[in-house]
Amino acid sequence: MGVLQLHQLFPTVVATTQLPLDPLQQASCMQALLELRGQAEGNPNEGCAWTGDLHGVWQLHQQQPFQALAQLVVEQAWCYLDSLGFERSQVALHLQRCWPVISDWDQAVGRHHHPNAHLSAVLYLTGNGSGEEGVLRLHASDQPNELVAGLAVGYGGPIAEGHPFNQAHWDLAPLPGLLVLFPSSLHHSVLPNDAPDELRCSISFDFVLTAPVQGGSPEYLAPHPRHWDSLDEPIA
Repeated sequence: MGVLQLHQLFPTVVATTQLPLDPLQQASCMQALLELRGQAEGNPNEGCAWTGDLHGVWQLHQQQPFQALAQLVVEQAWCYLDSLGFERSQVALHLQRCWPVISDWDQAVGRHHHPNAHLSAVLYLTGNGSGEEGVLRLHASDQPNELVAGLAVGYGGPIAEGHPFNQAHWDLAPLPGLLVLFPSSLHHSVLPNDAPDELRCSISFDFVLTAPVQGGSPEYLAPHPRHWDSLDEPIA
């Protein structure tokens, strides 16, 4: 009898890399983020981290000292598209939003995704790799290997808890300079910061793909924004 061969098909591609982040650059970014947060302690929802996009800070890539870091992230975003098989000449990449996230002790970010973007990235400014400050949790979109819906949730069911073919999520512990890229449609969350004396600081990026200005077919991608017409509201 032949050996049973397992083929893991249709993967969701999540990329990680380590960007150069020297201590002076890290300190400068941290000081700037704390100044932007000001006296705020978090988002309106109790226990939620402070996210700049809800407080008017959503174009961080246009500010010093974040411009150089943002350019490094853009370069890695192009490399991510290369890895997925995109032809650079057939697509335009737009950095749509960029905002900071600061988690104080016991603060978290609930499960969500970014429906108004295509590619998302997170760059960490803090962390020691232990995950104590709160890990990034990427949630499985579906679980086709559980065969019977709901079996993979555990609780003494027939599927071994934590089995690699039935993972409900994947956790990533922050480190300074660590960059992660993933599809914006992928649900993700941030677990609570369990380090009372540490801040968890990161910068989020949202990218949008369109057809290029010239060449390339806009049939599958939205036309380049330069070809859009902004329409005024009709006068009643």
